[in-house]
Amino acid sequence: MNFSGILVMSKPDHHTQVIAALNALEGVEVHQVDAATGRIVAVQEAEDIHAEIEGVKRIKAIPQVIMAEMVYHYLADDERTYEAMPPELIEQQDGFETCAVPAYLNS
Repeated sequence: MNFSGILVMSKPDHHTQVIAALNALEGVEVHQVDAATGRIVAVQEAEDIHAEIEGVKRIKAIPQVIMAEMVYHYLADDERTYEAMPPELIEQQDGFETCAVPAYLNS
């Protein structure tokens, strides 16, 4: 089971709509809200890293979401062995492969 902490930002006047949309997603729960800034902290529970990445994509696609980034990740009991970065996490930039995961999560 994977758990991730996701920082979500919306315009302050739309945060109520975004919170409702987040809570409607399977495996996602809002834990903290700063209504004045539109910052929302959500926790996502996913079966594996693939489901986790798809969940983050769903969050980013919510109307009125300005930004959503995974800021914490916990991997527990993933039965698979990864020989390489999952393909959905790899991006091409200037002819080189880069990781779509923010650099601060790679350490």
